[in-house]
Amino acid sequence: MARLNVNPTRMVLASLKKQLNVAVRGHRLMKDKRDELMKRFLELARENMKLRKEVEAQLTEVYASFSVASAVMTPSMMEEALMYPKQGVHLQVGNKNIMSVNVPEFDFETTSTEAGNIYPYGFANTSGELDTAIEKLSEIFPTMLKLAAMEKEAAMLADEIEKTRRRVNALEYVKIPQYEETIRYIRMKLEEDQRSTQTRLQKVKDMLVKDAQEEKRERDAENYARFREKEAACGQ
Repeated sequence: MARLNVNPTRMVLASLKKQLNVAVRGHRLMKDKRDELMKRFLELARENMKLRKEVEAQLTEVYASFSVASAVMTPSMMEEALMYPKQGVHLQVGNKNIMSVNVPEFDFETTSTEAGNIYPYGFANTSGELDTAIEKLSEIFPTMLKLAAMEKEAAMLADEIEKTRRRVNALEYVKIPQYEETIRYIRMKLEEDQRSTQTRLQKVKDMLVKDAQEEKRERDAENYARFREKEAACGQ
């Protein structure tokens, strides 16, 4: 693993240690977030699968009723019956936060509360199968809206899981090893510099001791010479 290109100083070492601690804590939090997102995603996938099967089964019934109605009624009668709906829908989109991911929530209001307004036609010239199809389609609309929100939530959670996984891997396999390798390098350089400094200090100390010894020998020699001179003077 390539280390960071920094100066091997104690200040840089202290800074890298702090950054390593932050990276380790961030890695732990990211892993916890990834695991929690995975748990939520799997629960959501199971709910989504169950709800999708329900919607598909209900839509199959709706399509079957529409097929029968199409067989009984002419295309012009079918088009005329469905041309002008009596009831409208106002869709409302909200948000909820799941592990820092804002996922949508859908709700709706109908423009009319009367149950009969779901049929945009009179009953004189239409088939009962068309009435059944319209009624079933109106009943499953809230479920379809819930399924749409759930699938959008699953897609957004999947994207966030992928982003979190990449961040976890980047911290685990790139940033943290880089910090550790750089810290190890700086420590080795500092220890090497310290050993070099100690060696230089030892050499300086040896030189000072040697100089002191030389000076002491010279003083001793001078003192001895003076002593001999005095002794010779006294003998005369």
